[in-house]
Amino acid sequence: MKEYERKQLIERIDKEGATVGADIPESIDVQGEEIDLREFVFEIKRRDTVPSGERDRVEQAKKNLRRERLQRRQRIEDGDITFAEGEEVATAIIGIDRALNALNNLGPTDLEREQQAQQAADRKRWMKFLKKALGNEDSEKGIGTGRGR
Repeated sequence: MKEYERKQLIERIDKEGATVGADIPESIDVQGEEIDLREFVFEIKRRDTVPSGERDRVEQAKKNLRRERLQRRQRIEDGDITFAEGEEVATAIIGIDRALNALNNLGPTDLEREQQAQQAADRKRWMKFLKKALGNEDSEKGIGTGRGR
């Protein structure tokens, strides 16, 4: 592969919108294991949230996909493949990125933690409101503090 071809492929996989319109590969070899990637991603995305039993599986899959992406990118960077092979590897990398985006954009993974965060935000808003309401009353001298004088 020529240097400019290698740079072209690297630029293609690093482009911000590279995954737009890209398909998640039907299956992919990750760390020597064949994975039905599209089926896995769609199975997980069908749910509103990731159940606690599946959370570890999803996190491990994301970790393995990131590792596989780096290894494939390294193959392109090394340039020890033909341009046609490099294009196949780049297409696979973009498919991996698409799968990672889908897995990273899942809904809340822990309903209890999400609920606690929401309650904390509600309390914070309420306290801010009270401080503002009480602060305005104290700062406006004479209004509401004269007691009939």
